[in-house]
Amino acid sequence: MTFSSHLLLRGGTVVDGTGAAPFEADVEVIDGRIARIGQVTGDYRGEVIDARGKLVMPGFVDVHTHYDGQVTWAERLLPSSSHGVTTAIIGNCGVGFAPCRPADREVLVHLMEGVEDVPEIVFTQGLPWAWETFPQYLDFLAERRFDMDIGAYLPHAALRVYAMGERGARREPATPADRQYMRALAAEAVHAGAFGFSTSRTINHRSSDGSNTPMYQAATQELVDIACGLRDAGAGLLQVVAGFTQPVEDVGVLRAMAAASGRPLSVSLAQNHEHLEDWRTILGLLERSVAEEGLQLSAQVCGRAVGMLLGLDMALHPFSFHAAYRAIADLPLPERVRRLREPAMRERLLSERPEAGGARDPRALMRAVDLEGIYELGDPPDYEPDPARSIAARARATCQSPQALAYELLLRNEGRFVFMRPLHNYGFGSLDVCGEMLRHPLTVPGLGDGGAHCGYICDASLPTFMLTHWARDRARGALLPLPQIVKALTHDCAALMGLHDRGLVAPGRKADLNVIDFDRLRLHPPRVTYDLPGGGRRLVQDASGYVATLVSGQVTRRHDEATDALPGRLVRAQARQEC
Repeated sequence: MTFSSHLLLRGGTVVDGTGAAPFEADVEVIDGRIARIGQVTGDYRGEVIDARGKLVMPGFVDVHTHYDGQVTWAERLLPSSSHGVTTAIIGNCGVGFAPCRPADREVLVHLMEGVEDVPEIVFTQGLPWAWETFPQYLDFLAERRFDMDIGAYLPHAALRVYAMGERGARREPATPADRQYMRALAAEAVHAGAFGFSTSRTINHRSSDGSNTPMYQAATQELVDIACGLRDAGAGLLQVVAGFTQPVEDVGVLRAMAAASGRPLSVSLAQNHEHLEDWRTILGLLERSVAEEGLQLSAQVCGRAVGMLLGLDMALHPFSFHAAYRAIADLPLPERVRRLREPAMRERLLSERPEAGGARDPRALMRAVDLEGIYELGDPPDYEPDPARSIAARARATCQSPQALAYELLLRNEGRFVFMRPLHNYGFGSLDVCGEMLRHPLTVPGLGDGGAHCGYICDASLPTFMLTHWARDRARGALLPLPQIVKALTHDCAALMGLHDRGLVAPGRKADLNVIDFDRLRLHPPRVTYDLPGGGRRLVQDASGYVATLVSGQVTRRHDEATDALPGRLVRAQARQEC
């Protein structure tokens, strides 16, 4: 869809998404498309945005989000749209809300609650459930308006439960008839506009009751048959979250899917702290499969450590598993802070031992209380802290117990203090591993998970982090060239998804653009809001320095604030028409 408008970005420094050196130019936009790049002289009859001294670059394409529920009730996809994202792909990790029969809604809600840490009440009160099939879901979204464009994968868990009912939810093996039905539904979804098919093979993904997802350890033949549904449609990307507990075997499954379907496949990749070099093995296997077999394989990587944010107003903190804290855990934050400041409460908590109790994930206790691996996030946020600044290391330096220091910090800022707990990509105490991954020719940046993990992750800010940390501010290692970062966030992610109308500042391309005051660009600390349906909690993170964000030539954000414009639409992938 185009819009009747004329707009000029005057005199900016264009970072065009090709990886080439920046250059100064005017950028003219007419009816939602980039019309001209160069020098526009004389009086201009449309709106003019003064971009002198600012960077002009394509809008960012976020290939890994979970706004599957949010797009059914919200128009502004925050926090992603406040970080320059102009296109977001939903339905990652094999979880979503279509296809779904009425009897199976509770299964998918509990699955999303567990896998993506979104409270059940949010979906119970927010989802309109005005669809059953995946094409109907897309048709529903096509009638809505957003502050960015969206595209969607067909998620494996929803597909499996729809095709197999309770047998699918119980993870029973799919019969040949089941597999052929799922293959047909996958082809139908791509013909309707799905960007492909997503699945997860990691044990880390669980339903809210602690059970494994319906797709966990699905047989290779099931995955191959569904992938062939994309071959039948002649389009679509395969998105996989792999367990990688056995790298050679896991990559073998990916190769089988890609080889049988002839479709590109993108897998999530991070450094496992228990197997520090496995990520290199995996990338090497992908390289050989591409070079020797001609398969279209790539990896999505994160530009910083993947982990958890901890605090009193979040899902976990270092005292979450103490009995004394559990007794007050449901009190409002100010009352909890008041109680925790009482000397008797402090003495009791510091003398108690944590107990996992009914935690869904037994590793949660270790992650929350291991103060050797927990840091102060700070303001401005420090996502590459020196290991010598862990809470435990700081406590030793001041001759106090780590728990006592954590307790003191927890109560700062009226209980809104934020700890950071890296879980992946920080095995050597720096982000050097992330830099290596980002430089690899088979990777694109992703894994921001916007819309998910509302109580302990806020990585939708990754585009802003990539620009500030990697291109400007990094003090503990080498920087990356700004043009390379912009190319990765724009052109490369758009190309991965087959979105060839965007991702470059070039004549004829869709006018999805960012105007950025690079010197002023900064991330603010994550903060908790309760603005989801049913008063559901989520973490958001603001940024400063976005002069303007344009979607289809309309200004959706101006000086870090939303405008009234909602030009974003559902984007449908194009399947082969003769099928």
